[in-house]
Amino acid sequence: MQRVRKAVFPVAGLGTRFLPATKASPKEMLPIVDKPLIQYAVEEAMEAGITDMIFISSRTKRTVEDHFDKAYELETELAARGKDRDLELVQSIRPAGINFIYIRQAEALGLGHAVLCAQPVIGNEPFAVILADDLIDGSPAAMKQMVDQYEYYQCSVLGVQQVAPSETASYGIVDASPMADRVSRVNAIVEKPKPEDAPSNLGVVGRYILTPRIFHHIQHLKPGAGGELQLTDAIAALLKEQQVLAYDFDGTRYDCGSKLGYLQATVEYALKHSEVSEDFAAYLKKHVC
Repeated sequence: MQRVRKAVFPVAGLGTRFLPATKASPKEMLPIVDKPLIQYAVEEAMEAGITDMIFISSRTKRTVEDHFDKAYELETELAARGKDRDLELVQSIRPAGINFIYIRQAEALGLGHAVLCAQPVIGNEPFAVILADDLIDGSPAAMKQMVDQYEYYQCSVLGVQQVAPSETASYGIVDASPMADRVSRVNAIVEKPKPEDAPSNLGVVGRYILTPRIFHHIQHLKPGAGGELQLTDAIAALLKEQQVLAYDFDGTRYDCGSKLGYLQATVEYALKHSEVSEDFAAYLKKHVC
């Protein structure tokens, strides 16, 4: 049985919906209270037992690399000032035994192309794909739940949730047949269908576990609109050869690729933050009608 040891984080996008904040800083570095989105994603992968973090990046995303790098000057200064708690916090960002790997995507040619860029590092292993702007608050973490399903069924697993019928045009939508609690077998997958054409309202939301056979199908895709290679199209081709499951994870998802979702996540995470939750709740009670 092969274990899921590697995760791909596509972080090469421009983040135009958050301009001007993302003009010089990647959207993945936007903080939820005091921690950037990409760190939440990496911590979710670590909870799932994943040890190799593969970032598909671009020349404008050096901030992501710097965040997970060792900060000698900062750590030396914190140690000299006796700020042991802050030092421990900084060092915990890059724990021992976790590998950080960076691959440049020269052109933003779609999610399928970003995943294909990781093939030399993935090799012939199953792997996870995590989109950092889909922040999922679950216990255990959503990816840990999905890894457990992969280890049981030994096939690709797509993280899904119910979406409003009016929102199907924003998601890859699956036609699926129930198999077990929260688990369905995918019969078909359609990229961003109109509500009247959607086979269901189960949308794929930024979490995947894929077998290495997916690379073959990405390589044989024809570019779609904008010259992009859609991962959804490759999954549709994979379905003809292998079983693919949809897993309705237990947790709350925040679409931090949108301003509203980002603000909702900030409020919810602040309300349970150990340092600010009490004062922030009092502030909300005072100012929100």
